[in-house]
Amino acid sequence: MSLEGRIALVTGGGRGIGRAIAERLARDGARVAVAGRTQAEIDETAAAVGGVAVRLDVGDREAALAALAALEAEVGRVDVLVNNAGTAESAPFDRTTDALWDRMLAVNVTGAFALCRALIPKMIARGFGRVVNVASTAGLAGCAYSTAYCASKHAMVGMTRAIALEIARTPVTINCVCPGWANTRMADEAIARIAEKTGRGEDAARRALEAMSPQGRMVEPEEVALVVAMLCSDEARSIHGQAIPVDGGQVMR
Repeated sequence: MSLEGRIALVTGGGRGIGRAIAERLARDGARVAVAGRTQAEIDETAAAVGGVAVRLDVGDREAALAALAALEAEVGRVDVLVNNAGTAESAPFDRTTDALWDRMLAVNVTGAFALCRALIPKMIARGFGRVVNVASTAGLAGCAYSTAYCASKHAMVGMTRAIALEIARTPVTINCVCPGWANTRMADEAIARIAEKTGRGEDAARRALEAMSPQGRMVEPEEVALVVAMLCSDEARSIHGQAIPVDGGQVMR
């Protein structure tokens, strides 16, 4: 799966799944723009993959689009967009504040929509494009105590499918990848919160999350990156409008 000559933008690319995606796309030949909010992380990842760091907060649409315009002026175009940036918070639905709800939607889907709207028409005009939206198994099934997060990830899947129908006769594809619990800092933070709220130790909380997968383990970021890279390839042109779980069989459809 060669991405030689392609220019890829990966949001949330400084750590976790995003970093693994940036590394994989670079290994496959792409020049990668590593976007994120934490300058030190994106600088480090960009240096590691021979790419460029882009300070971009998807939760701030105007600033994100300005950063995108600056990137396009620097590198010329974006062939591959990976909307990986995301955030996760939990609360019972009746204690979900307006601020939490708005934050989940802004970061997890609205920012991705803004980048899709800005880039896909240009991809169509140039004759090639790949968009991969990183959602979650929470975009395929309900999750208690995660109403806002779950709604945002379902919205990401629905947005992907709707755009896919509109652009189906163009040379651009758009798909979702839906990881289960992955072995990342975000999972570590969730485990710490679960342990604090339930009184269980962190080891017990981790085992409970691992048990959600029939394989009894968390997904590794590199496993998600492999699927993303495949979807970005020329050969994946017939895979379109799909929401692909990478979850060890947690969600079987």
